[in-house]
Amino acid sequence: MSIGSPTRGFIRLFLYALWTLPIMPLQFVAVLLRIRPLYRWLPVIYHRVVCYILGIRIEVYGQPSHATPTLFVGNHVSYLDVEVLSSILPVSFIAKSEVASWPFFGWLARLQRTVFIERRQRATGKGRDGIQRRLDAGDDLVLFAEGTSGDGTRVLPFRSALLGATQMRHGREPVPVQPFTIAYARLDGIPVGRLCRPFFAWFGDMELAPHLWNMMAMGEVAAIVVFHDSVDIDRLGDRKKLSEHCFRTVSRSMQSINRGRYDELPPPAAA
Repeated sequence: MSIGSPTRGFIRLFLYALWTLPIMPLQFVAVLLRIRPLYRWLPVIYHRVVCYILGIRIEVYGQPSHATPTLFVGNHVSYLDVEVLSSILPVSFIAKSEVASWPFFGWLARLQRTVFIERRQRATGKGRDGIQRRLDAGDDLVLFAEGTSGDGTRVLPFRSALLGATQMRHGREPVPVQPFTIAYARLDGIPVGRLCRPFFAWFGDMELAPHLWNMMAMGEVAAIVVFHDSVDIDRLGDRKKLSEHCFRTVSRSMQSINRGRYDELPPPAAA
């Protein structure tokens, strides 16, 4: 089903291309020459402008970790999650290896220094090693721990295998793990119910192009991001307990958001 304004969609698509195409070579040079401040913070500026173009208004609850490195662990609703989270923090993402071969979006992922991993069981150890190398370098990473995207109504069980990287240490200290919740709660100020969440959530066998077009054509979207208290492997004992703690924390806040109970969330972040 098509929704929204085609005129708005064409304008947004034009502005998105106008902004994105010049940024890509600049980020490429920054990564190639290893200009760390530029390749970390240019994506933040880029994604903030993209969110503005797409009409995504972000509300942040709780305080994101400023410890370096931090592994941010949370749920996954849509490709929009990358835009939203990257507009808040200078992070790279952990993604399945297939993303690297996607036309255009694979290039964007590489430019943001995404860690690509194989989902096969026998490749999990190699994936953990790749994550650990980036943490050792002081990079903040985002792990969508469900291993896929959900429907925005409930959180799928978290996979503990990749959290094994957090059993290692950055220097003498355990790597901080901060759970986060992301949800899309309102469209043009009206709360989004179960039937309308697929307008934002991209999951299952949905085709990407029609979903992208609907997103371009829609009105103003309220994206909610909740940063919960950080934990680490030493405090919780092992990766399975760490994974379960993050899952329960994220699930509770997703339920609160879907019920409109924002008083159950951490205080809003300072502007």
